[in-house]
Amino acid sequence: MLAWLSEHQVLLTWLSIVSFITFIGSLLALPWLVAMIPEDYFFYESRETTALQQRHPVTRYLLLVGKNLLGLILLCGGFLMLFIPGQGLLTMAVGLLLMDYPGKYALEKRIVSTPSILKGLNWLRAKRHLPALKVDKP
Repeated sequence: MLAWLSEHQVLLTWLSIVSFITFIGSLLALPWLVAMIPEDYFFYESRETTALQQRHPVTRYLLLVGKNLLGLILLCGGFLMLFIPGQGLLTMAVGLLLMDYPGKYALEKRIVSTPSILKGLNWLRAKRHLPALKVDKP
């Protein structure tokens, strides 16, 4: 066992550093991202047109790539946090909210309708003195 640890010490060190950065990053980003969700976002049957879709095509594409990349990073970080310290499920939920894919809105509503997830999101919103999210069952 000690031989394996000494052989992979650099890998373990880097994994620890990435874990720490992901943990701190999620603690800083999650409250801001949750605050950005409109209170009635999950209340409707289908999603309304976003401001992003009304921008110049180049700007829209760059913002779309950035938003999806951030969502993917949060999704992967949340998955890691299921095994290391951190708010894994909440981070994964915010990552899924940011990314664009078919069936996203129905999945978002199903995930956010989970009482523990909704409670966590609304707790973060209450810290910023924002109204609770209104959720229509999927």
